[in-house]
Amino acid sequence: MSEKVYLYPVWIRFWHWTNALMCLLLIITGISMQYSDPAYPMIRFDWSVNIHNITGIILALSYIFFLIGNMLTPNGKHYIFRRGILKNIIAQAKYYAFGIFKGENPPFPITVESKFNPLQKLSYIVIMHITIPTVAISGVMLLFPEIIANDFFGSRALHATDIFHVMMGFIVSLFLVVHLYFCTIGHTPISNFKGMFNGYHEKH
Repeated sequence: MSEKVYLYPVWIRFWHWTNALMCLLLIITGISMQYSDPAYPMIRFDWSVNIHNITGIILALSYIFFLIGNMLTPNGKHYIFRRGILKNIIAQAKYYAFGIFKGENPPFPITVESKFNPLQKLSYIVIMHITIPTVAISGVMLLFPEIIANDFFGSRALHATDIFHVMMGFIVSLFLVVHLYFCTIGHTPISNFKGMFNGYHEKH
């Protein structure tokens, strides 16, 4: 019988699903704008642009909500590294590469005080405190190119900003795929998904 630990309060779940939905919409509309045949687009170009812009604004607001929530609640402590960073990351990587297939116990069990293992913590810090902000900033620059890109950085900045925005979007897309895979590594393949609905993490 599994043990349940309440890890995800309502505000985290609300932010998580909002963030996930916005990221999916941004990825789909971004791909449609960048790579679809104009004659046979995935989504009509003007629709893609409008959906992408509105979704991007919502995602930026959601990110601000996330930052405020981390400052006002204990959730922010889960994004702080302690001593032995490299050693712990290597230990977790070895577990994912070999130990998990041998039925070994995880080196860093999930608890109320530490809900992320070292690799999760590193990836979430990179995504939530580096990648998402740069996606948002570059998106704002593309949304107002005549003011920010051209006037402040020159005419070549628009093309460079677009390339950078697409690169960061690709990183978010890759993270989403990896994140979904690792979500299946739980007490059951769906237990981690259930946790984002009921707030409880099921421990092995």
